[in-house]
Order: sequence, then structure tokens, then C-alpha cells
Amino acid sequence: MSDKATLEINGQKHEFPLITGTENEVAIDIKTLRGVTGGVTTIDPGYKNTGSCESAITFLNGEKGILRYRGYSIEDLAEKADFLEVAYLLIFGELPTQEQLDKFHGDIKKHSVVDDDVKKILDAFPKSAHPMGVLASLTSALTAFNPSSVNVESEEDMYNAIVRILGKFPVLVAWTMRKKQGLPLNYGSEDLGYVENILKMMFEKPNKEYQQSEILVNALDKLLILHADHEQNCSTSTVRIVGSSHAGLFASLSAGISALWGPLHGGANQAVLEMLEGIKEDGGDTKKYMGKAKDKEDPFRLMGFGHRVYKNFDPRARIIKKSADEVLGDLGVEDPILDIAKGLEKEALEDDYFVKRKLYPNVDFYSGIIYRAMGIPVEMFTVMFALGRLPGWIAQWREMRLRKEPIGRPRQVYIGENHRDFKTIENR
Repeated sequence: MSDKATLEINGQKHEFPLITGTENEVAIDIKTLRGVTGGVTTIDPGYKNTGSCESAITFLNGEKGILRYRGYSIEDLAEKADFLEVAYLLIFGELPTQEQLDKFHGDIKKHSVVDDDVKKILDAFPKSAHPMGVLASLTSALTAFNPSSVNVESEEDMYNAIVRILGKFPVLVAWTMRKKQGLPLNYGSEDLGYVENILKMMFEKPNKEYQQSEILVNALDKLLILHADHEQNCSTSTVRIVGSSHAGLFASLSAGISALWGPLHGGANQAVLEMLEGIKEDGGDTKKYMGKAKDKEDPFRLMGFGHRVYKNFDPRARIIKKSADEVLGDLGVEDPILDIAKGLEKEALEDDYFVKRKLYPNVDFYSGIIYRAMGIPVEMFTVMFALGRLPGWIAQWREMRLRKEPIGRPRQVYIGENHRDFKTIENR
């Protein structure tokens, strides 16, 4: 294959270099396009065919169902690593030694206390406030309590900012949920692991000793790993483009949380549960709704099946399905919503219509089921997604700053009015 691409415009040919990634992805480098063509640009709504950066963090092949972090398969990481190991890998590029992991965890614990004035900000929100709006605001507010900007030239400064947010973010997540439930705001324990502390902070009751469930810890650990990064999706691209203005880490993360909030992105697992609630209210007939999903004239949409990127089985769904079965078995939850979910899953995996179109249950379907069984309110589902995605956002922000990428500034094709003479108000 040639190492150049030729573009002909108005009879003039222009050559542009090809860039080939380590997984043989090929991209046309058009950064000189406007200069050599006298102002021609490309247009690609949604950026489906446009690479915004070169990245060494995550490789994704939707056709083959491949997801790798720093070269390690998601299957191996979910089975053999814990969430903090994966966070370290994503951010710093290599799996940690035991000594590095112990230091990383210890440094995160040192920063796991949030300034008490943050509680005053939280108190100002009504209970009706959506947890994602609260979380975005609190994350942004951390900037006020840590006003010095991160010196990206200093490895120590960068590291301290990273462990600080990894320490405080789970506290904000737990407080956001407990505020909505009217429970006292608490902290984790020095003696517990990262994921164990998340569960303790979220579910500990003031009048009862908290009992940890290993099955729930393992299920949440896997869910956080599976959500930790996913290449240049909407929220990750937002973190990078906000950070490209040299906005701080906390401000960039807050912008990513807001992007994740949308129902087409992080809100997908919440949409699954809302769909299941609707089916329950209509009598719980799964066969009826599978028929509606197959009817092109019916506006009903089956949420949590298929994936925009994965054209085959979502590799993350294969992994978390087992955890979903374990959680439901361990907790012995009797819930008609979960029964409907299991019914839809069974029919989709056996129905030729869905099998031929590869409309399999995706990670949002199973994560929603697990969170529901764990007792996490549906409006908190996207917050849990943000908790998992945190190390990926940090890694992408850090990579963008270290690579000294230019400020993001997309072009446009103007389709408005041409020059018009101004009319005074009495002549309009």
C-alpha cells in the first residue's frame, strides 16, 4: 500500500501522508489540508471517520469484539487484575509491581478525606437534584479547595493530582447517593481495599454493623474495570478537548461527567431499567415486547441490546454476565424487574431474529441488573459508570497534556445568510 493519499480538488492534486497504528489502523493525516488547498476543510458530523489524536491507551475493534487496555485483553484484566491495578496500568502505561501498587493505594488513602466545606455545597442541593448534576458540581468545586494548577512538567505534581482525585471521587459518589437517601455522610476505613471502601461508604447504615460481601466486591470490581476506558467516546473526547485549553484536571473531569450524563452515552444502563419498569407496568409479557422490538412500525426500542461500536458480542458483556448470575444467586433477590430482564435475555439469545442481527445483551444490560440487585438506585447508575471511567479520563487527560497536543478547535461549513445590510428597528 502507498504511504500517501491523493486528493483531487478542482483539477489540482494534493498528497497527504498516511499514518499506520500499531494495530494496522490507517489514517490520512490532513493537518495541512487548509493550507495547501486554500481553505478547504472536511466535514464529518459526529467525527465517526475522524481521528482526533494518536493514543497508546486503549485499542478497540468493534467488528471482532476486541477491547484492550495498554495491550492487555479486557478478558485477562477482568479475571486476573483488580480495579486499582487497571487504573495504574491505564494512567502510567504498565501494570504495577506489588511495591508500586501498595504505594499507589496508600497515597490514594491519604487523600480520601474531603474538605468539610464540600458538605455545605452538597447541603445546598435539593434531594430532587439528579446525582450526575451533583457529582459534576462537586468535582468542579474540588478545584476551589485545590487552587494550584497542575504543573504537567513535574511528575510529582501530576502524580499528586491523580491520587488526590482517585481518593476523593469515591467519597463524592457515596455522599451523592446518601444525600438523596437522607443518610449521614461517612468515610471508608484504612483497613479496606479501594472497592471494598466504595461499597462500605455507600451502604453502611448508622445503626448496623456493615457486612462485606465478596461476591458484590468482585462484581463491582469487574464492572469498574470494564467501564474504565473505551477509546475516544463522547465523554473522553470532552475531557481531552477541555483539557487541551490547559483547563485543570478536576475541571476537565467535571466536563466529562456532564457529557457522560446523556442518555445516548452513560445513561444507557438507566434506560434499560426504565424500559424494564415499563414492561412490568404493562403486565410483564416479555414475548410481547420482543415482538414489538422486531416490528419496524412499532416505536418501542429494546434498550441494552446491541452496541454502536461492537458489531458482534460486546466482550464486556460476556465477562459481566457471569457476575450478574452470581450476584442474583448470592443475594437471592426476588424482584419482578430482574425476572423480566432474565426473560428478555433468554429470548434474545435464542431468537433467530436477534441472533442473526447480533443483537446480544450488552454491558449496559448486565450492569443495570447488577446495580439493581445491589440496591443502587436507578438514578445512580450513571454515577457508577463515572466512577469506573475515572482512571480512563485521567489517563487520556495526562496523555494529551504530556503529548502537548494543541487546543481543540474544530472547523465548520457555514450555511447561514450572506452579508446583509443592517436595518434600523423602525424599518424591520
